[in-house]
Amino acid sequence: MNTVTEKNVIGVWPGLHYRDGQAALKFLTEGLGFTVVASYPGAAEGSIAHAELSWPTGGGIMLGSADAKAEPDEFTALTDQRQSVYLVHADPDSLIGRAIGAGAVVVRGLEDTDYGSRGFTVRDFEGNLWSVGTYAGEIAR
Repeated sequence: MNTVTEKNVIGVWPGLHYRDGQAALKFLTEGLGFTVVASYPGAAEGSIAHAELSWPTGGGIMLGSADAKAEPDEFTALTDQRQSVYLVHADPDSLIGRAIGAGAVVVRGLEDTDYGSRGFTVRDFEGNLWSVGTYAGEIAR
């Protein structure tokens, strides 16, 4: 088990909540290239109480289904809000077609930015925005 006292612990985990957690897993793995590390069923059949997905260059996200619990809570309410995640990828040109093929809608096509990144933004089937680019942030440097 990873704990905060160990080295190489991922310290930030965006958490997303979907109406259809199974469809989210399919989109995120087939469309964007995440790998499912763990997935635990929720209260309703087919729901996801908790899933962890790893990103190829490091880091990951967590997600759950709106119907994962018998009673809604403060996290369940997130399914009604659009969310946004940025992913670092060395070759966004190779990924955009895969995302579109999995049902993503292009919000911002491939472009080079004035800060040296190349990337794009797509909207998933529940309206969440996924930006993919070569910019790795200043922290990584």
